[in-house]
Amino acid sequence: MSEQPAPADTAARQQLEPAAADAVRAYAAKTRADADRFAAVLEDIATNGLPSVEDCTPWEELREAHLARLARQRPAVA
Repeated sequence: MSEQPAPADTAARQQLEPAAADAVRAYAAKTRADADRFAAVLEDIATNGLPSVEDCTPWEELREAHLARLARQRPAVA
């Protein structure tokens, strides 16, 4: 994706409220940071290879931890 806005007729666009525009920018920044962190992990794997099995967390444990986080945020989810 490009960091440049899509070319369009600005008169046809609906402008956002300032708070909504700030929220969209914050979401874009978080998404960009998440992508940078993911890319760093992939670059580390490409440079150093895969970590040993002993250094990894089984996916079942990751799933259960995530489900527990969701349950704490919203008890009806679990």
